[in-house]
Amino acid sequence: MGMVCVQPYRKVDNKKINTVLQTISVDIHSEALPVVSAKQRSAFAPNYVHSIDSAHMMKTAEECIGRGMDFAGVHDSFWTHPCSVDEMNVVLRDKFVEVHKEPLLEKLKAELEERHPHLAFPPVPKFGDLDLEEVRNSMYFFS
Repeated sequence: MGMVCVQPYRKVDNKKINTVLQTISVDIHSEALPVVSAKQRSAFAPNYVHSIDSAHMMKTAEECIGRGMDFAGVHDSFWTHPCSVDEMNVVLRDKFVEVHKEPLLEKLKAELEERHPHLAFPPVPKFGDLDLEEVRNSMYFFS
């Protein structure tokens, strides 16, 4: 979808402000502070998967709204009026296939290699034999 995803995991500076009544602690967030590399490492994979899920939700929302359907969603819960559920189920499957037919890992690897030419990245795993088109016929794909 072309949206930028970042992980702003940096050290947080803390300042204490003493007043007559109390001491207040204020967190200072700044891009000038060092990155917390352990948090960056541990959060990368789940955040990447969440970004793909978000792309699926955004594409589903755009299509539903484009068809005149009401749509609401939070994380992995998608809602519409009962009269639109069957149509939304078709859209959900279509947009899932659309998102996952993209060479997502290849694109990620290419972007990482461009940003970090001094690092070597392992090859992308080979595709399995799942036929994504079968998602369109899956009764329990999304419930």
